[in-house]
Amino acid sequence: MLVDTFGRTATDLRVSLTDRCNLRCSYCMPPEGLDWLPKPELLTDDEVVRLVGLAVQKLGVTEVRYTGGEPLLRRGLSDIVRRTAELAPRPRISLTTNGIGLDRLAGPLAEAGLDRVNVSLDTLDRDTFKRLAHRDRLDDVLAGLEAARAAGLEPVKINAVLMRGVNDHEAVPLLRFALDHGYRLRFIEQMPLDAQHGWTRRDMITADEILDRLSAGFDLAPDAEHERGSAPAESFVVDGGPSTVGVIGSVTRPFCGACDRVRLTADGQVRNCLFATEESDLRGAMRGGATDDELVERWRAAVRAKRAGHGIDDPSFLQPSRPMSAIGG
Repeated sequence: MLVDTFGRTATDLRVSLTDRCNLRCSYCMPPEGLDWLPKPELLTDDEVVRLVGLAVQKLGVTEVRYTGGEPLLRRGLSDIVRRTAELAPRPRISLTTNGIGLDRLAGPLAEAGLDRVNVSLDTLDRDTFKRLAHRDRLDDVLAGLEAARAAGLEPVKINAVLMRGVNDHEAVPLLRFALDHGYRLRFIEQMPLDAQHGWTRRDMITADEILDRLSAGFDLAPDAEHERGSAPAESFVVDGGPSTVGVIGSVTRPFCGACDRVRLTADGQVRNCLFATEESDLRGAMRGGATDDELVERWRAAVRAKRAGHGIDDPSFLQPSRPMSAIGG
């Protein structure tokens, strides 16, 4: 198992398949984009499947989430999903995406073995979408959501980040949209993971503020029926149920003590936390001829070093040098 010195066991593996993205969301990267990783530095499809296989078959991982950048840009995505689904024991397989291209790929991915998707959608207004993402692709995202539901990739979850003075007035419309279409909405506090290093706590919409905005249009109550466990989102019952909305307060309501996640970057680095400043290289060892047992022990050693928390409130906190697009969500 992947156990750290605080007794937490990592069973949820987030695997970034690319650092590239076809949007330029302002809380992630600048409008001109970033310098992408050279292709030789990226894990090949076979290398991804090998490491995921070790995680599932030798290290106790039960859920694999493919992320990016934008994972739908990875040419071999469907085959990677298919080979992951063939592992024994079979992990639960999910995908975090911006939804562009999902209208074409939802069916093939479902057939390959994908179980569900999380789609990022921060606004329902076309002009606001263009302002946030620097691309006019709102219709593509909405089409992707519908295609995911039609393909049976349920529950279809929506991730939304509220930005002060940009889309923070859309909390109620976003939740109403999700309820009307049968999607599960989760609001996420903006985190210090932008490439520009422009994040400030003062400008961030907090979990408390999100709940205040939602309470203007809905009656919310803590979801006492379902235990939160290691889930990042606090769940609230909407208007008496059965529908719920989630709020992920990564900054103001950290859940580090129950964290069960570990991350593998597109270039083969193990990261114990989104905000970690250290990485452990599996790609170099693998390409240098390391055996499966040697890779497993490297992975265990990396997780043993996991810190107690992300430390955002600590005066010594330093934002990671890698932005979210390079780490994987």
